[in-house]
Amino acid sequence: MRVIRIDASSATILLTEAPAPKVRDRQTGEIAKDAVSGETLMTLGVVYIDDGESALIQVTVPESGVTDGLTVGAPVALPGLVARPWQSVFNGQQRHGIAYRATAVMPGAFSMAEAG
Repeated sequence: MRVIRIDASSATILLTEAPAPKVRDRQTGEIAKDAVSGETLMTLGVVYIDDGESALIQVTVPESGVTDGLTVGAPVALPGLVARPWQSVFNGQQRHGIAYRATAVMPGAFSMAEAG
């Protein structure tokens, strides 16, 4: 599937859920690993606000990309943010959605336009 790069330079992104290990298999508790590097993957929740609209999304980042100083409710930066459409069949039902991934998550800042 196609990967869509997201330009988040004008967006405000607020952390709503602290990073936690991504579970690959809920039945066994297996933790997800990056297919290339083998590194543990983490998920976090953010509210993505841009152009007067907002969306709650889950973002996956490699464990090494989770930086110190993250605070729930505070702005964060998500360098290398991409969206990947997906679809699957589960229990005979067609499912689809968008998976978000970034190379890192780090403390961000509010833009000067929002601060004024």
